Amino acid sequence: MAISVQNLIKERKYPFIFSLLALILITSLLLTKTQSPIAFTLGLVQSRSQSTSPSPPPLVQIFPTSNPGPGQPPPVHDPLSWSLCNGAVAADYIPCLDNFKAIKALKSRRHMERKERHCPERSPRCLVPLPRGYRVPVPWPKSRDMIWFDNVPHPKLVEYKKDQNWVRKSGEYLVFPGGGTQFKDGVTHYIEFIEKTLPVIEWGKRTRVILDVGCGVASFGGYLLDKDVITMSFAPKDEHEAQIQLALERGIPATLSVIGTQKLPFPDNVYDLIHCARCRVPWESDGGKPLVELNRILRPGGFFVWSATPVYLNDERHQTIWNSMVALTESICWKVVAKGVDSSGIGLVIYKKPVSSSCYETRKDNIPPMCDQNNGQNISWYTPLDSCLAPLPVDGMGNSYSWPAPWPKRLNSKPPHLSAERDAEEIFYEDTEHWSALVLDVYLEGLAINWSSVRNVMDMNAGYGGFAASLRDMPLWVMNVIPVNGPDTLSVIFDRGLIGIYHDWCESFNTYPRTYDLLHSSFLFKNLTQRCDIIEVAAEMDRILRPGGFVLVQDTVEMINNLTPIFRSLHWSVDLYQEQFLVGKKGFWRPDGRS
Repeated sequence: MAISVQNLIKERKYPFIFSLLALILITSLLLTKTQSPIAFTLGLVQSRSQSTSPSPPPLVQIFPTSNPGPGQPPPVHDPLSWSLCNGAVAADYIPCLDNFKAIKALKSRRHMERKERHCPERSPRCLVPLPRGYRVPVPWPKSRDMIWFDNVPHPKLVEYKKDQNWVRKSGEYLVFPGGGTQFKDGVTHYIEFIEKTLPVIEWGKRTRVILDVGCGVASFGGYLLDKDVITMSFAPKDEHEAQIQLALERGIPATLSVIGTQKLPFPDNVYDLIHCARCRVPWESDGGKPLVELNRILRPGGFFVWSATPVYLNDERHQTIWNSMVALTESICWKVVAKGVDSSGIGLVIYKKPVSSSCYETRKDNIPPMCDQNNGQNISWYTPLDSCLAPLPVDGMGNSYSWPAPWPKRLNSKPPHLSAERDAEEIFYEDTEHWSALVLDVYLEGLAINWSSVRNVMDMNAGYGGFAASLRDMPLWVMNVIPVNGPDTLSVIFDRGLIGIYHDWCESFNTYPRTYDLLHSSFLFKNLTQRCDIIEVAAEMDRILRPGGFVLVQDTVEMINNLTPIFRSLHWSVDLYQEQFLVGKKGFWRPDGRS
């Protein structure tokens, strides 16, 4: 028989009633405490995926997460609780490139699919451990020539390339003598040889932004900085052990990427010059798709410098490759404008991309065919490689787009790729002035940032690149990131003589841990909270940032209030300025108690 409260009152069994009420109250309090009040304050959002989280990669333990079902409230997490990633690759963990379960399940590996992005369903919440003996990196410019071995403790490349002078170990340091597979007389001599072979290249004037394919340890890009040239160096992860990690530890721009089955994360027609020195890419494979991809991102009138054995060795095997390259470059209307061999016996050939589509229209065979412009898109993010040629751009009058102004004038000149919409030019110049004033008056003077320790910088929501442009006189470089779900302004950034890349911040970035000194974000997080959890974004920022590095966030009061407890949970020191600028400094703390 059910107990009636009314009968209990009539029978005056008050002790039983009070005990029952106390039990109900205690149960209610216990249920309430199982949910984090901080998580409610943060207003966390539902993950992109509604399915159950997949198993983590076998060598890395992921901080446990759960996904809500359709129509259910977002998951509640305690941002004060962190754990270390563990396993053999934990200290160098790159979530979208180390998803071993996804890589193992690939149906094909013919076109470097295993080196492409395979992100986990949910971004990890673990924090990468520090290598034993890690210390504050060697400062620039000394770091170009030597870095701490314990920061990047990978000795295999030293042994593998010992005869080519890429890198050698000297006591506590890794030393970079400026050699390379094709740089037998040193990289400085090689750079001068290229310009001597084709003087119109004009390093640092006409040629400002270049792409180095299969860059090794990026000495080519590192020494070109002396010529006022900025290089986007890229190579696959672990093609030679940790080469991109070494480049970034040196303070040289670099990113992890591969020409496999998908387009590179760059816009069409933006690089002044593309370079390949024994980069081991079979350009003629898969119907020439790798070279067609380079053609896509090379600026009309731009150059491709190919330094490889088929250029200067005459045996049957090399000549077969050379003949294939001749046929392929002619089919995409590239012309040989220079060819030479230097005193060390190393040779190179320089091709030039046409400035108009007229050559495409007069080819005997329409191979590769012209692309259907109705399917064209400039943002290349998880986009399959083209097997067709896109018509070259023209302005509103039908004229070919002009080459940008010589550097450094091009930095603040009207960009050729600027939108033709009304007021676009006025908005661009206002944006440039805004960032110049903000950086000078606030960022460099009013914030607790030690700029002398900053070398590698990332602008997570770069816009027109105004933040990077305002820092041009500083001894640093900026990776300008354009989120794929926002306005596409990356072509304008390249027109200005700066470098950048597309990315989705709901996923991990293609870089090793501890590779940036400062992360800058201007009004990025509002859009992110509609699609993913900002705690996971914060974990990614912690992964990218070097100990001793800074995070600089400009955002709304509400968003700063949401971010502050997350940053503090990472044991970052946090300061707020003018209620809209949040500065966090990462220390050496890791969740296992080491500091």
